[in-house]
Amino acid sequence: MNGIASIGECMLELSGGEGGNWRMGHAGDTFNTLWTIRALTAAQVATDYVTAFGDDPFSKHQIAFFRQHGIGTAASPVIPGACPGMYAISLNGAERSFTYWRSEAAARRLADDPASLMKSLRNRELIYFSGITLAILKEEARATLISAIREARGAGSRIAFDPNYRARLWSSKDAAQEAISTALKVTDIALPTFPDESDLFGDADPQTTAERLGKAGVSEIAVKDGEKPAFVRHANGLMAIPAIRVSDPVDTTGAGDSFNGAYLAARLAGIDPEQAAAKAHRVAASVVRVRGALAPFELLQQAFEEYRFPG
Repeated sequence: MNGIASIGECMLELSGGEGGNWRMGHAGDTFNTLWTIRALTAAQVATDYVTAFGDDPFSKHQIAFFRQHGIGTAASPVIPGACPGMYAISLNGAERSFTYWRSEAAARRLADDPASLMKSLRNRELIYFSGITLAILKEEARATLISAIREARGAGSRIAFDPNYRARLWSSKDAAQEAISTALKVTDIALPTFPDESDLFGDADPQTTAERLGKAGVSEIAVKDGEKPAFVRHANGLMAIPAIRVSDPVDTTGAGDSFNGAYLAARLAGIDPEQAAAKAHRVAASVVRVRGALAPFELLQQAFEEYRFPG
């Protein structure tokens, strides 16, 4: 087993639009996480983003951007006439809101070719996906994706999943609950965010989220909650890992995704879950000090290496 695959949608990101001058980047929850994993993982470990691309200039630029930063695309299909989705970030202080143009994005067809999807996931040490990955797919394609992940897991891949509930992407809460609950059945590491879980499942606190996912069969869970402690649950029990408060945040975009990436990179390196969560907090704290979802690799690496878990 070698290599990491992250599945989902990478969009064009417009940010910093003061005075009408927008910067274009590339971002999306599962890509943001893979970006952090790439920064924190040895260069010889293959990292691939599994999606679908168009044949337009923006898709070609996106693929080139991936390659420039050591990220491949495996057997992701190129769909004639399609193009990427796009979103713009509006900031109020450090808090952000988003406007999306994604209904016809190529990534919605990432599971249309089951053979290509299976080829992309074969022999992976880690496969990562999210509730947004599920939400952008039609029901049949969603089932194809879960089947491919289940097969990869049966062949020895470890599966990580962030439920990442976004109500606007789902037809109903019931549909989201059903799809996410199905995904949890093929998950080894769950990385939920407590406010999302409270909204979707009515959990009273992060401990409740951790216990519910444990009862669903997930063996390792790290529940994020912004600047509050993360709760890590695994074979040795449940532990709260304090977060790091940032007094001067610039942009909180991608903080949770970078936590996920740092946590998974640490776990792949053999670091225990509590230390992994502590390092992930440090990395997330560094990300909110820069604009946009993707922090420079050097910043991520420095934050990851400088933190030492007490004891």
